[in-house]
Amino acid sequence: MDHFDDMDHRILAAFRARGADPCLGFAARGLSLAGEHGALWLAVGLAGAAADGARRASWVRGTALVAGAHLASMGMKRVVRRARPAHTEPLVRTAGRHSFPSSHAASAAAAAVAFGALGMPGLAPLAAAMCLSRLVVGVHYPSDVAAGAALGALTARVGTRWMRGQARG
Repeated sequence: MDHFDDMDHRILAAFRARGADPCLGFAARGLSLAGEHGALWLAVGLAGAAADGARRASWVRGTALVAGAHLASMGMKRVVRRARPAHTEPLVRTAGRHSFPSSHAASAAAAAVAFGALGMPGLAPLAAAMCLSRLVVGVHYPSDVAAGAALGALTARVGTRWMRGQARG
């Protein structure tokens, strides 16, 4: 195992050990469940579209960016095919066998960027908690989460002008 893999394993083990705390484990499991298939973030986007009629199209496009980031991460998983961590006992079941990149992190970061651009406060800390929950429940390496978050943030950032309905210049 090279130094990077060793570091990835050690950081994951440290976060997973924190999941033994009943409150933290419960919260991490709840976040993992809420983020499955981007459900929490898609619901936030659709609620924004329903509540903000003046910017409904922007909310719908932002929600599409979140879904797109999630789908892109799922596609990358099929190409990379990195196995989930085997050295920790997971606290949750997963929808798939592949780990890289984290789809939870991709959709969370995409939502924080896209909906943040629409002025929705407070999503960045929740998105960060979602990302970290994947380590606490023991189903992703830190590099999986970092790559997923980068993919999601980049997807949303690239699509921000489209989301706001601005023409390309």
